[in-house]
Amino acid sequence: MISAFFIFNQKGEVLISRLYRTDFKRSIADVFRIQVVSNSDVRSPIITLGSTSFFHVRINNLYVVAVTKYVLYPFNNGSIRVVFVPRVLLACIADLLSRRTNANAALVFEFCYRFINICKSYFGKIDEESIKNNFVLIYELIDEINDFGYPQNSEIDTLKTYITTESIVSSAIAAEESSKITAQATGATSWRRGDVKYKKNEAFVDVVETVNLSMSAKGTVLRADVDGHIQMRAYLSGTPECKFGLNDKLVIDKSEKGMSDAVELDDCRFHQCVRLNDFDADRSISFIPPDGEFELMRYRATTNVKVPLRVIPTVTEIGTTKVSYDVTVKTAFGNKLSATNVVLRIPTPLNTTSVDCQVATGKAKYVPAENVVVWKIPRLQGGQECTFSGAAELTSTTTRQVWARPPIDVDFQVLMFTSSGLIVRFLKVFEKSNYNSIKWVRYLTKASGSYQIRKYTPMQAEVATPWVIRTFRFCSTVVFMSRVSVGLFVNTGATLASVEGEPGRYPVILASLVYFAFHITSYDSEP
Repeated sequence: MISAFFIFNQKGEVLISRLYRTDFKRSIADVFRIQVVSNSDVRSPIITLGSTSFFHVRINNLYVVAVTKYVLYPFNNGSIRVVFVPRVLLACIADLLSRRTNANAALVFEFCYRFINICKSYFGKIDEESIKNNFVLIYELIDEINDFGYPQNSEIDTLKTYITTESIVSSAIAAEESSKITAQATGATSWRRGDVKYKKNEAFVDVVETVNLSMSAKGTVLRADVDGHIQMRAYLSGTPECKFGLNDKLVIDKSEKGMSDAVELDDCRFHQCVRLNDFDADRSISFIPPDGEFELMRYRATTNVKVPLRVIPTVTEIGTTKVSYDVTVKTAFGNKLSATNVVLRIPTPLNTTSVDCQVATGKAKYVPAENVVVWKIPRLQGGQECTFSGAAELTSTTTRQVWARPPIDVDFQVLMFTSSGLIVRFLKVFEKSNYNSIKWVRYLTKASGSYQIRKYTPMQAEVATPWVIRTFRFCSTVVFMSRVSVGLFVNTGATLASVEGEPGRYPVILASLVYFAFHITSYDSEP
């Protein structure tokens, strides 16, 4: 499994180092520093060198790294002797008599993300300073959640019962707490203690969805999917039983898909407290919640996705020194809802000098360092429509640069709206003391860097060329075509060097070809 665990800063310095097995030495950290940290071209989170694999997660200029090794375990204990055989046959025999094991990549990444969440719950933001300030605490945590390379109990509530930052209690109380910890860790509900008490029993449910969209300039959706998760905060006394109900028409099995009005979910993943048998039977989620905040469910939707905002851009290139913009933003939800923190990033050509921005709602500003116009709208009510008009002035260049026309990025947040259509029908809390509890449900749909709209560029506006100049170009083109054709047929045997005192004809023909090509391009291009 995991043989070593490291945390690097952006300079490649080792902040945390733990070797769980003897198959690696401390110097393995230098390999990761050279191959990944010092190499800006590496984008894959998994790097395999020989039999060694490096799994890394980057967060706030830190590298959380887990190292594994490809192991070969032979089945025979020397009882089979290999006599003289060809090398190919020997390799086949060795492959049959051996068992190869490799680490589960999904499990390794889950361990890294669990470690990040645990650190956030203990000391908030994860950065280089917080790692150095909580040096001893981090070593206690990684020794507790990993034993000889195998991940162990990583429940935050359980860890906080015996790995604390508070002062040491007396021996009598410590023995009582130790027995409770043991019962919790080995019991049926290791994620919750039974003696939790609150004066006010409340449960908060947040359905958060991130929309990933690629839309054409004419409003056609090219690709749309939703990454969602249900976050819950449970402040409930005792050991309550919660029952959670979603849409009436909820489709998860692929064989059931095809209903137009159903909510289709893919890749559902639940917290370990959820009873999966109940969910398979009636699509209800039954569980005993952990105390505090936790992620109850994570899902993905790729069909019947509702797009909250539609952006219709029109970009027109006027000659080589000007580009005009007309961008319209329309809402696709009711007038009782509103989008907040709407930010549009409209790209401009690389040789842009200034942009004249005109907006009726929000503020627009050209950012030269990023070659974009940033249009910020604090609040956009449902049914409202906003328009941005602008003209970008370009510098003249000797060679015309090709503009890639990157898409427009849109960031926003819409409360009480879900793009997948997922809703919470009910949330019931059952506890033996029959106390009353208050339930809250909130929906949030957002986009951050994943909502892109391609720009529509009509035919380039050309400056009218006088008919006299165009006629002259056409006639000169015909004349030079005749001269080049006659020269090619008459002087077929000409060479670059002069022959018998007669000058070579190839330079003349080559010059005529260049002049001919120039006239052809100038005839069809702008003046």
